[in-house]
Amino acid sequence: MKNLPWLAANAPGHFRFSRALGRPEETQRSLLRRCLAANADTAFGRAHGFASIRTAEEYRTRIPFLTGETLAPWVDRIARGEAGVLTRSPVRTLEPTSGSSATAKLIPYTAALQREIRRAVAPWIVDLYAHRPRLAFGTAYWSITPLALDDDRPAGPVRIGFEEDSEYLGGFWGRLADATLAVPGAVRHLRDPDAFRRATLKHLLLRRDLTLISVWHPSFLTLLLEALPRFWDELLRDVAAVDSRRAAELKLLTPDAPVRIWPRLGLISCWGDAHAALSLRELETMFPGVEIQPKGLLATEGFVTIPFRRAWPLAIRSHVFEFLPEDAGDIGDTGEPRFAWEVEEGRSYSVVLTTGGGLYRYRLQDRVRVEGFVERTPSLRFLGKEGHVSDLRGEKLHESFVAEVLAALFERTGIAPRFAMLAPADGEPAGYVLLLEIEPEPPAGLAERLDDALSANPGYRLARALGQLAAVRAERLEPGAFARYLHRCQERGQRWGDVKPLALSPLAAWESALLR
Repeated sequence: MKNLPWLAANAPGHFRFSRALGRPEETQRSLLRRCLAANADTAFGRAHGFASIRTAEEYRTRIPFLTGETLAPWVDRIARGEAGVLTRSPVRTLEPTSGSSATAKLIPYTAALQREIRRAVAPWIVDLYAHRPRLAFGTAYWSITPLALDDDRPAGPVRIGFEEDSEYLGGFWGRLADATLAVPGAVRHLRDPDAFRRATLKHLLLRRDLTLISVWHPSFLTLLLEALPRFWDELLRDVAAVDSRRAAELKLLTPDAPVRIWPRLGLISCWGDAHAALSLRELETMFPGVEIQPKGLLATEGFVTIPFRRAWPLAIRSHVFEFLPEDAGDIGDTGEPRFAWEVEEGRSYSVVLTTGGGLYRYRLQDRVRVEGFVERTPSLRFLGKEGHVSDLRGEKLHESFVAEVLAALFERTGIAPRFAMLAPADGEPAGYVLLLEIEPEPPAGLAERLDDALSANPGYRLARALGQLAAVRAERLEPGAFARYLHRCQERGQRWGDVKPLALSPLAAWESALLR
């Protein structure tokens, strides 16, 4: 019953979002006017003439794009305690995010940005439970940032990072969400991965009424459950100390049957687009009969799409969106940006955000395709990161292209690798290696077929014809490849919640790191 106040609080936001779907232009123009008016008297607003901008078209023409690098000097001023830099609304925290390969960036979080996030969460939550009412009569496991930051966070006038995931929503709303959760937020402060997994599993095992799981990448959940047999006996003792009846019930089960451990589980929400789609197969095998809902495109910087009415419409009431056509994919290009009401079905774009946290025309470097419309609002599918490009000999392979090639290849060959990534091969000659965790051996001719498919890229085809690149190799990995990948990413300073298994990594040395 704790879900009912949470649902009631989100109902008005669901109603307003539903109305906005039919009028994206009016909604977006209104958001931009309010944002410019609220922040005209800031350092950024004065420097860029916010007060004199009258239309969205003027804003698009006069304000340059921001990237993580060009945003950094402004954020540095905020971190030193300067007020009114990007927003009039005080910055509550600087939330770190590193994406899939870059070093950490700090994203300002304000009350205005938290309101924008709630405007996206509300319709998602209400739609989720409205179409699956039995989910509301149980608890949920939500994991956004599974491990906290290290204790050596720099001290300063502005806090770095939220203490709890629920703080993304803000005070009252966070407390309402907390009341519905199966695992306390404090668990994320356990910095040892095994301690974190054991504590999380203990709380989950205590909840026979678990109905909903929401995680980031599907492999996070499969890795969590792979630890269940290792800790099973200890966990049963932990559960017995709290709930002897539940412990007795669990003793009749085995740790390899999660649908029997949580018989009321009805839905798992996780990333399901681009390369993450490969991991959905294992999750579907592990949870037969449980609905898997792709989460849409969510980032620390803001919400782009949400699951709604069996589609993934733009979070039209949250932020101001622009879209660069796919032929303007390089960071230095400007192209001809489109507003949300100007995009075309079937076209691919790069996402640009303006948010209440002070990101103005911020290039998110995420590529999306317009799959259709929910009323007049575009429904988008995430294709991949535009910044992930490997260019050993001028071939310029993009991660989203490689993801599509691998997905098609695996479908044609009927294989479902647990882990798959193309990376520069170690040593000479220059070339690429496909790293696969698969049982049994990869099918004969897989590397040759991949080489042919990659040759659809003219730069790659030319480099192969000239002998600049060697033919692709395929290497089979021992079990636990994703865990090794995750560990190496952590060593490079990435947080769990930021690590995304990639179809293509431009970084060398993955072969030696994962082949052990």
